[in-house]
Amino acid sequence: MTTRGPTFWIVLLAVAAAATGLWLEHRQLRGGSQEDIAEVGDRSPDATFIDIDGKTHRLSDWHGRRVLLNFWASWCAPCRREMPLLNQADGRHRAGGAVVIGVAEDTRDAVRAYLRDAPVGYPVLLVDADAPGGSLSLGNTLRVLPYSVLIGEDGRILRRKTGTFTAAELDDWLAP
Repeated sequence: MTTRGPTFWIVLLAVAAAATGLWLEHRQLRGGSQEDIAEVGDRSPDATFIDIDGKTHRLSDWHGRRVLLNFWASWCAPCRREMPLLNQADGRHRAGGAVVIGVAEDTRDAVRAYLRDAPVGYPVLLVDADAPGGSLSLGNTLRVLPYSVLIGEDGRILRRKTGTFTAAELDDWLAP
């Protein structure tokens, strides 16, 4: 029978520790567990957002309307290019019961400064990316922006999209 020296046990312990660390990092990047991430067909979490003036808003405030949550940041060039299209689509579809909500995963000061130079007519709210109602909890496991989620009148997630929209795609998503 072969006896294993201390080097073997040290290497084995190091491999086990590394595997455990990778597993924990993977869970953290995925937001804890798969149960925390809403899927298409699930009810969206009733998230709490803050506007740039510090006023609190709940996603349920728009219950009964078709809601397009568009996650963005002031530093995201594709997000900034998409905002005029979102603004126009919101204007076209608001009377039909749809609303676009920009959800900035950014700082209040950066968002306020950006909107001062490029205002939009739809609500712009702030959320932490990892909070309930942040893009991760709504399926953005790749953590890229822009990221959009369409929520139906009943509060269920209808569609998700990574990347920018075209005007035709927005009309398709927001039409009754």
